Amino acid sequence: MTTTNPLLAEWTGDFALPPFDAIEDADFAPAFDAALAEGRASVALIADNPDTPGFANTIAALELADARLDRVAGVFFNLLGSDANPAREALARDLAPRLSAYASEITANRALFARIEDLWARRDTLNLDAEQARVLMLYRRMFLRAGAALDDAGSTRMAAIKARLASLGTQFTQNLLADERAWFMPLDDLSGLPDFVVDAARAAAEERGRTGHGVTLNRSLIVPFLQYSPRRDLREKAYRAWAARGANGGETDNRAIAAETLALRAERAALLGHDSFAAYKLETEMARTPQAVRDLLMRVWAPARDKALQDAAAMEAMLQAEGHSGPLEPWDWRYHAEKRRRALHDFDEADLKPYLSLDAMIAAAFDVAHRLFGLQFRPLDVVLYHKDARAWEVTRDGQHMAVFIGDYFARPSKRSGAWCSTFRGQRKLGGAVRPVVVNVCNFARGNPALLSWDDARTLFHEFGHALHQILSDVTHGFVAGTAVARDFVELPSQLYEHWLEVDQVIETHARHWQTGVPMPASLREKMKAASTWDQGFATVEYIGSALVDLAFHEGVPPADPMQRQAAVLEEIGMPRAIGMRHATPHFAHVFAGDGYAAGYYSYMWSEVMDADAFAAFEEAGNPFDPELAARLERHILSAGGTEEGEVLYTALRGRRPGVTALLKGRGLGAA
Repeated sequence: MTTTNPLLAEWTGDFALPPFDAIEDADFAPAFDAALAEGRASVALIADNPDTPGFANTIAALELADARLDRVAGVFFNLLGSDANPAREALARDLAPRLSAYASEITANRALFARIEDLWARRDTLNLDAEQARVLMLYRRMFLRAGAALDDAGSTRMAAIKARLASLGTQFTQNLLADERAWFMPLDDLSGLPDFVVDAARAAAEERGRTGHGVTLNRSLIVPFLQYSPRRDLREKAYRAWAARGANGGETDNRAIAAETLALRAERAALLGHDSFAAYKLETEMARTPQAVRDLLMRVWAPARDKALQDAAAMEAMLQAEGHSGPLEPWDWRYHAEKRRRALHDFDEADLKPYLSLDAMIAAAFDVAHRLFGLQFRPLDVVLYHKDARAWEVTRDGQHMAVFIGDYFARPSKRSGAWCSTFRGQRKLGGAVRPVVVNVCNFARGNPALLSWDDARTLFHEFGHALHQILSDVTHGFVAGTAVARDFVELPSQLYEHWLEVDQVIETHARHWQTGVPMPASLREKMKAASTWDQGFATVEYIGSALVDLAFHEGVPPADPMQRQAAVLEEIGMPRAIGMRHATPHFAHVFAGDGYAAGYYSYMWSEVMDADAFAAFEEAGNPFDPELAARLERHILSAGGTEEGEVLYTALRGRRPGVTALLKGRGLGAA
């Protein structure tokens, strides 16, 4: 099979990329079967090894035991997220409990855990280097947190819980994608819509085999539609559909899945001796405790809510002046905020779009990486998994660093949002391996594709994650790249966003797509003057979601998550005209898997650091200060998870961060 199945054969093409043109959906199931069997055999050899446990024959061997499985899964799950089809979705439903069971088998293997415990007891005599000592600690912690020390009954129940959670997360994701695929609003009235929205609406219709124009639930289309359409009835229809994803009844409804997920997570935490899933989850994060998370969120909530309420009062007066007697509604906010920005700042975001073509912003992200870290990007003519995707070789001083793939356009087969992933991670163990990294976005199509400022920030954000992978320089894949605490992982991505606003970057790359003329200084100044515009709204919709997530995972799990969501929003005084950024039925961060469960706060925890870290470049008077860039690479981007986040950040900045820079950056005053 290894010679006939392209997923199992050695990849000998350019940069050992997956042979996408040779892979068929029918290849995945037998490839997973073979890879799982090989993984089980490898783990059994390690666990049953009669030799005295050593780092090489236990931990390092475990690092390499799943190499083939990692390779097959890397291809499958990247394709599942970016280009799903019924065959891939069906296989994902089958694989979820099987892969969970495989992981449970490993962490429940008593002979294997005994070897790790033996190493841990003798760790001071093993002559481990710092990275090896860290990896040993992380492996032991992973086994313990997975239930390795439970009795037989507890171990069996833990395995069943994790398998069920894996299935629920897969179903949640597929239900959300189904709802997003199914909704389409034909658009006959184009009045008030800028050309870029009209173009995107035409492309959205074409993508779905329709004529004319239409609105989909893709954020890069629906948000500008809500900003610019004067048709309040159409805005309401679109907003309600957007807010109702995952809560439309029938087979794709996610509310029962959310309730069962929360109950199982609470049981999982209790088996391990924790009071709540939040306490379990945060134990290994920078925040450590739910109270530390709540303290940060509420410190920012108060000024953000005050600002949002002031804005809401002004916009409700505008609404009533237009002849509407009712209150300001969520589908009114973006439209009237945009009108108010034009009136107060003489600034229309639509004026920016001609200067923010997708290709120009990609070039800007690459240029910043070159100025900071000496990276160069060469386009590659290689076969990829979809015609929209494109690739570059990343080099430095002539040395190959990575292959970077960008997949930027929305399509019905792609899940919503934006993310960074890898087809292959970096490691040195077992032979040097350089990464293959992919950024996936959901930008609206155009000719050319023109980005909003928010879209451009998203592109920079995901490329910041990519740099964390590209510049990774560790021995063990277990701590490579983004293998860090969840509330630390957003630091490189959010920090990289700051360079989008640097004058040299805007002057060089923000050029009119037709004339090549740089963005006028007057427009740039207006943009900066309005840079904190509507941050009350943005902060409130985010913190509302983060506080609901935290509340879900503290104490007794709610039988009715929607009721608990409503109660939390009432407790904090959520303004009625602002919806959660992610309501429960489409809160994929929290329910598609447990990566961000009790952890959606992470973006703000990291923002405290990113605002403070960029302030160092401002204090140096040079956004490309070479000494600071070298420290950023050495202590953050290349270090992966070789140290705790607090240690890495302090090595970069010389101290722990404060919240002042965050509040200033959001225009919410001093702490």
